[in-house]
Amino acid sequence: MITVLLIIANVAVFLLVQKAGTLGTQDDTTLTYEHAAIPCELTQGHPLTEREIVDGTCVDTGRSAELFPDKNVVLSVFVSMFLHGGWLHLGGNMLFLWVFGNNVEDKLGPFFYVLLYLVGGAVAMVSQVLADPNSTVPVIGASGAIAAVMGAYLVWFPRARVLTVILIFFIFPFELPAWIVLSVWFVLQFFTAPESGVAWMAHVGGFAFGVAVAWFVRSTAWWRRRNPPVYRRI
Repeated sequence: MITVLLIIANVAVFLLVQKAGTLGTQDDTTLTYEHAAIPCELTQGHPLTEREIVDGTCVDTGRSAELFPDKNVVLSVFVSMFLHGGWLHLGGNMLFLWVFGNNVEDKLGPFFYVLLYLVGGAVAMVSQVLADPNSTVPVIGASGAIAAVMGAYLVWFPRARVLTVILIFFIFPFELPAWIVLSVWFVLQFFTAPESGVAWMAHVGGFAFGVAVAWFVRSTAWWRRRNPPVYRRI
């Protein structure tokens, strides 16, 4: 249920707040800079100045006016999780959330699932900031939070079959164990081209966080109460 609500929330923000049809326009750029997380802002602790945005640098020696002085740079970390750069960006993220989210939600329950999602997204953002602290480019998308969900899925459902497709002139659908799909996805993040515009360190950080949390939770008494061992009678 929470997975469905998260998908609805992401789509609603894209359609109603970002107004999908304005993508690439000045209004869209303004909205992104006003609300999205930006590594430079998180490093400095305050919104970008006009000069920093124009020059694309993280140091404004002249200390010109902040373009959005009322912006809460901490809150922007969570706002960014619901902003997307286009239909393909949104669709890909929501597909991954739908495939891997439901089972993880069943294991954790609604409250802890939302907690994993939001904290995982925040950890993903911190990872990206540590990798590129002086960037003035907004970082948007739910993929860091979803990567945390995927990391938990790898630990708890490694043998689950995941429908995969390969395109070689024709589309060939087939099923693979989750551990293969997710391991390949994780490794591919390290081969993401810098000019692609993908915040791959956010993916890595979110995924690693999800794996760590899943390993820890599985060792707790809380987990054993929710997931008692199954015995077969002979």
